[in-house]
Amino acid sequence: MNNRLLIIEDNPQNIYMMHFLLEKNGFEVIEAMTGPDGIEKAVRYQPRAILLDIQLPEMDGYAIAAELLRRPETAGIPIIAVTSYAMSGDREKILAAGATGYIEKPINPDTFVQEMMQYLPGLPNDEKEQT
Repeated sequence: MNNRLLIIEDNPQNIYMMHFLLEKNGFEVIEAMTGPDGIEKAVRYQPRAILLDIQLPEMDGYAIAAELLRRPETAGIPIIAVTSYAMSGDREKILAAGATGYIEKPINPDTFVQEMMQYLPGLPNDEKEQT
């Protein structure tokens, strides 16, 4: 099973924390700090899911999600927004833009992987609980 995940995030501390937690739980992690780089890596590596910040330089997460959904080679990859946008209506706006799921920052290291796993298709429930 493909355990490759792509993180599109511009904050080095956030990347480090997510990368550490995901790798510790058996995932292969690819990183991108800009939208264009993230889109290119999504096409090239075909990750199982994309963890996407919304507030990014050059291209925001909404534009990135739209581009990923437009491309046939990335349209089926789940997009999980990991963002500090937590005002009323932000969750709905992100999901309407094409995100499969939403995790609020700051992430909780004790629950982050479990939260993310709920959005991964095709993972048996017992495997979700073990990771």
